[in-house]
Amino acid sequence: MSATSVPERRTRRKGPAVDIPSREQIIEHLREHGVPIHADALAAALGVHGEAEREAFAGRLAAMERDGQLMTNRKGALCVVAKLDLITGTIQGHPDGYGFLVPDDGSADVFLAPAQMRMALHGDRVTVRTTGVDRRGRPEGTIVDVLARANREVVGRLYEERGIWFLVAENKRISQDILVPPDLRGDAAPGQVVVAELMEQPSTHREALAKVVRVLGNYADPGMEIEIALRKHDLPHEFSTPAKRQAARLPSEVRSADRNGRLDLTNLPLVTIDGETARDFDDAVYCERTGKGFRLIVAIADVSHYVRDGDALDRDARERGTSVYFPRRVIPMLPEELSNELCSLKPAVDRLCMACEIAIDADGNISRYQLHPAVMHSRARLTYTQVWDWLSHPGETRTKESRALQPHLENLYALYKSLAAARARRGAIDFDTLELALEFDAQGKIERIVPVARNDAHKIIEECMLAANVCVAQYLAEQKHPALFRIHEGPTPEKLEALKEFLAGSGLSLSGGDTPTSADYAKLLSKIRDRPDVNLLQTVLLRSLQQAVYGPDNVGHFGLGYDAYTHFTSPIRRYPDLLIHRCVKACLAGARYRPSGASWPELGVHCSQTERRADEATRDVENWLKCYFMQDRVGETFSGTISGVTHFGLFVTLDGLNIDGLVHVTELGSDYFHFDAIRHALVGERTGKSFRLADRITVKVARVDLEQTKIDFVLADGAETPAAGTRKKTRRKP
Repeated sequence: MSATSVPERRTRRKGPAVDIPSREQIIEHLREHGVPIHADALAAALGVHGEAEREAFAGRLAAMERDGQLMTNRKGALCVVAKLDLITGTIQGHPDGYGFLVPDDGSADVFLAPAQMRMALHGDRVTVRTTGVDRRGRPEGTIVDVLARANREVVGRLYEERGIWFLVAENKRISQDILVPPDLRGDAAPGQVVVAELMEQPSTHREALAKVVRVLGNYADPGMEIEIALRKHDLPHEFSTPAKRQAARLPSEVRSADRNGRLDLTNLPLVTIDGETARDFDDAVYCERTGKGFRLIVAIADVSHYVRDGDALDRDARERGTSVYFPRRVIPMLPEELSNELCSLKPAVDRLCMACEIAIDADGNISRYQLHPAVMHSRARLTYTQVWDWLSHPGETRTKESRALQPHLENLYALYKSLAAARARRGAIDFDTLELALEFDAQGKIERIVPVARNDAHKIIEECMLAANVCVAQYLAEQKHPALFRIHEGPTPEKLEALKEFLAGSGLSLSGGDTPTSADYAKLLSKIRDRPDVNLLQTVLLRSLQQAVYGPDNVGHFGLGYDAYTHFTSPIRRYPDLLIHRCVKACLAGARYRPSGASWPELGVHCSQTERRADEATRDVENWLKCYFMQDRVGETFSGTISGVTHFGLFVTLDGLNIDGLVHVTELGSDYFHFDAIRHALVGERTGKSFRLADRITVKVARVDLEQTKIDFVLADGAETPAAGTRKKTRRKP
């Protein structure tokens, strides 16, 4: 490629008028050149002249190195990574010291031995050269270069041994100890939880070096588990100054100008129905009879009126992706001025909303719908318990308010029954699951674990929200407007084959051939309801399904049995819903909405990741609290169900507590136990004794390790119990 041809294919960078070659042009030239080339020579060959152009060009080369497209060899020359047989990806650490490279191109993970992991931390982006296979047949490699560091700060516990201070990260995927010079530990004492800033990243010859920037407190302090989770999972928990300023400037009530062009629903007796502790009310509902059918109105808080694309509140909301609901604490996606006040559909005040008006026939089929920007006035803030009490005892004396609302609630209940019947005909999958709630003492520790009382009032709201989400998804699909759909695909061929093999061993089969539908799953679930092994079968069916994600490709929702589905009904607490509101408004105005700063596929990946991040953080907190709860129960015996089977043992979930622990394979008896992946079982070689997924089992609590958030069980049939208590932390040798 000649230098004179380059200017015709250059790209313009933002800021001053500086034209530089694109990434594609740089890669193309390096490939045609055939050998590594120094940056100055490359700039000259591509016609890059002048100080501003060279500075911009150097920035682009640096970005390409960070992204793993280029690397600089030992002689200082630039190379195309793809031509060096190197693999670029992200490090996934393991608590035992080794790790894996997860390649960007989706190819097989590459095993990294503990010696390789000395120079990188979990989350770092690196290039790796494969060197062979490990003893399990996995690709094995060596780290060639660290492209980008993922960890600027680390939260962990500070320890001191023989004058050496070091940090043990709470994120157990960071297995390396981090040295803290004594003069950089501040006021932190041994055993305290701290936030440390990495001053030097790890290398082949030395450990990472850090200084303490904040002391969070002692490990067992109330609320410490949440403070740790926030930092361990890098959850944004403080709003930016621009977002706070924007929130402070918002009005306290709906203004006259805000009502222009909106449908007036203030005369309708819309109500919110939520849990007792809810404070952010996204949705309100109203239902009336129309002949044999129903007219349903689902009103959703119009967050998009106040949070505009690209403004400070939007930037913070996108970064968070979702509100995070910890026990006794919420990290909201939006400041409380919005989430609990201006956008919350509180009773007795006007609120802006997006209304989905749906006509539904007696069989639960949606015949038509309309979407409107509207203004509403909630008549009451009701709870699930309250509504179910009214519906269960309609003849009892009520207040004037309840008597006025009772007919509308009865209409909603009748509508729910029709929608539930349609759901069954559609073949949506309905797994029986038990939800438990944590009750706390004054110190913020678990006092009791109790079943959640779930009634038909919960299901009324669920079906109404499903109906609104389906209508909006159908509307955007018909408008051919890009959007984020809620995608749930069927089982992968590998999982389907494993499922069929397992079912065959139980004398069952799944209809639908190689492409089963949700109806095929629902049919099988109805067939096994009364079997003694129903829990096992339901667990295996559930685990065969893929995880639901957000994405722009509308491939439908397998579990719900919908051809198109999206999230529209919770814009206060979910960023995808806010995006969908903007899409709907754009379509109603005959326009198109294009999010700033990211493409739809990128937003789908980001929102899916923030959802998983929130789930992992809340799970960490609950697991720690459950471990704390079980500390005083070492030696006690419990009944439970085998909830996981691996080659190293059994995971058991205790009845009525939803607390998990491990029975190690060495505790199963004097035999060699082999893992049967198809049967989800550990089987004794000599005795033939089998432990299968969902089997009932009685265990004794052997040990609770708060530090590792682990509980060890042994079989409660007289097996020897290991020493109770927690392990003392010892420093790993460098």
